[in-house]
Amino acid sequence: MNLFVKFVLFCTIALSNVYLLKGQEIVSPDSTKNKQSGESERNVMLNASSANGPRQISIGLPSEDVSVYENGLPTVYSSALSAVSTHWRADASLKNVGLMPISETAIATGNIAYAVNSFSNQGTDKFQGKLNYNANHFGLQRFDLGVSGKITDNWLFAGSVYQNFDPGSFDLKFTNYHDRTALYKFALTRKLGDKGILSLQYKHANSYRLDGVVELAPFIYVGDGSVKEVPGFSLGTSSYIPVEGRFQMLDMRSGKISDVGINDESKNKGHELMLNFDYTFDNGFQWKFNAKAMKTDNRFLWIGAPALANVKDGIEVGKESDPDAKVFYNPNGETKYNGMKQNRMAYFHYGNTKSVMITSELLKTMNSHQLRLGVNQWYYDILYWSNTTRYDQTVAAYPQLLSHTETALSVEKQTNYAFNNGGSEYYDGYENKSALYLTDNWDITDKWNLYLGGRAEYYRLQGKNLPYNRFENFWTGADHIAPKDFSGNYFNYSLAVATTCQLTKSFGFTADVTTTTRRPRIEDYATPEEPSTAQTQIVLGRAGLFFNNNWLSLTSLVSYIQKNNNRTGINISHPNPNMNETKGTAFNYDISTIGWTTDFVAKPFRNFNLHFLFTYQKPTYKKFETDIVFSDGTVKNINATGNIVTEIPQVLIEIDPSYTIIDKATVWASFRYFSKTYANLSNALYFNGHWETFGGVNYKINDKLSLGLTVINFFNQTGAIGTIAGSELMSKEEVANNPQDYQNRWMTGKYIRPFTLEFSASIKF
Repeated sequence: MNLFVKFVLFCTIALSNVYLLKGQEIVSPDSTKNKQSGESERNVMLNASSANGPRQISIGLPSEDVSVYENGLPTVYSSALSAVSTHWRADASLKNVGLMPISETAIATGNIAYAVNSFSNQGTDKFQGKLNYNANHFGLQRFDLGVSGKITDNWLFAGSVYQNFDPGSFDLKFTNYHDRTALYKFALTRKLGDKGILSLQYKHANSYRLDGVVELAPFIYVGDGSVKEVPGFSLGTSSYIPVEGRFQMLDMRSGKISDVGINDESKNKGHELMLNFDYTFDNGFQWKFNAKAMKTDNRFLWIGAPALANVKDGIEVGKESDPDAKVFYNPNGETKYNGMKQNRMAYFHYGNTKSVMITSELLKTMNSHQLRLGVNQWYYDILYWSNTTRYDQTVAAYPQLLSHTETALSVEKQTNYAFNNGGSEYYDGYENKSALYLTDNWDITDKWNLYLGGRAEYYRLQGKNLPYNRFENFWTGADHIAPKDFSGNYFNYSLAVATTCQLTKSFGFTADVTTTTRRPRIEDYATPEEPSTAQTQIVLGRAGLFFNNNWLSLTSLVSYIQKNNNRTGINISHPNPNMNETKGTAFNYDISTIGWTTDFVAKPFRNFNLHFLFTYQKPTYKKFETDIVFSDGTVKNINATGNIVTEIPQVLIEIDPSYTIIDKATVWASFRYFSKTYANLSNALYFNGHWETFGGVNYKINDKLSLGLTVINFFNQTGAIGTIAGSELMSKEEVANNPQDYQNRWMTGKYIRPFTLEFSASIKF
């Protein structure tokens, strides 16, 4: 046996024995072909909310992690702090990008969701390269180079450089780019004859992450689900961030106040070393061993917008007789302000993470069975904290900071205030998972396939957090505040059964049932309130029919999804803005939905392709009720039981036509319709349905050079999406009884990505 094979096999057996004895987690992130999956891999990267990450595909549940795998392992252990887009892009280093089936993702991750599965180039027998270039009319410049070849007959190499200079769709003044990301990869691969490979890859990532800074903007909520633009402000092309780009904050760990810049507080760096081993023995057994160690330093800034108010002579309208009301002054600090004012809260997130992930699999085809047995060890260590600060600004493009006195009787003027008074978070600890999983892809007959999967996981977490109510100038040394210990040891499992039966040459039946459980994650301990340790369970069942012939492939499924004891955290601002308090609240609730999905690909004539997807779903909150208790004793109840889940549309339609002309130019388009979505928990506020549109032309000049032109949002739709900031406490009764107060009301929220022209060129050599 080859020396490399002996060494890695010894490591795998040793690690597997040690970790199973200790009870750590083991999950298979490697997608085995699942014949009955039927999952479309179209338009994995077309994304109307972000230019830098994979699209989110709705299955009727609130989004969690967008799972992305590279070479059989997660790109990041958790995206709660380390965003996938700061460590991974669909660049020239990848040889394949697709989707993992939901059932496979459940066995691999314990999470029922779609996952992007990617594989990097680890070397080629002949030298080859690819250079991609992208630009848009806002000034984007993106360079992406990948090369590979061989050093000797048995040694291969691959390397890539990704450079993104994205100024966004508006100028921030204090920085040149919304997204400045650099990725560097190098892989060295040893061929083990014709039996397999052993590859070592290093990756360095350096990214400025400003998506949480630029995602909110003001608009006028008409009252009928539509919005109008604020005079002088263009949604998507006007900046809503103060031009200075600097704030004061109090460090939660040291208690020191410092002046910081947005750009400096948005840096993310990562170092990753990955080992990939794949070997097929003479007896037909295939052995895969994937391992990686990763270290990241993360900074992420998110700026919320709790409240908008009209100010006259420095006092909010309606509070003229309130002696506790603040007095607001123009940026010069001399004259009292008149006009609309936005109260904002900046959350400065920091984290240092270390992770080690190891997966080992043994695969074998025996008669009609494709069997896979795997063990997996994932370890994640993190120190995380966040600081918060409040400020007030004008409601305009390139707003300016307002100063204020604490009350009408005060004389001292300040800009940033209420340091760490709500929303500030902290935890320091680790998660450790070990799992054993088994899958069988069984061709019972040539027309009947059965897929079975099971995963058993031992999950342990331990650390320290700060389970104390936040107050102004909160930090770890204030009023005997000190971190407290928490820990947990749990068993989680996932089960998946899927079957496909071909009843005739073209017609058949498909069904699958997947269930998974999990316990609180380490990030659930970030807020003052301790999370529930009760088990969370997700169940997904689907059944339907499919039809295939030489020009049509159609699948229609009915599905049921239920998620019990889902955990969430919400930052709720005090209903009286003068209190300067935001309450971080964690609680649990249930969700369920019944859905119907029909998907087909038609090729009615040569060179024309049409993809169509229709989904109906009705995700509903259950047992969603909690009381928010503020420091002054004010109690506010939130009850969303029976309401539709926010941000998730009930109807989704996707239409993707394409036509190839003379085997050179492909004209394509993608139309996506999202029906009415609710913008707050009570379902009192909502946004009308909207279209997301993409289109373009790809022209293949020859085998070496291809050009492309893409138009994003070619209908030039403007509007708001997601939730409305500061609307958590608005009730249906309040809106119904006072409809005039919610007509033509100024609010803040997310917006549709603006009309964008993009150019691309790709050169192969």
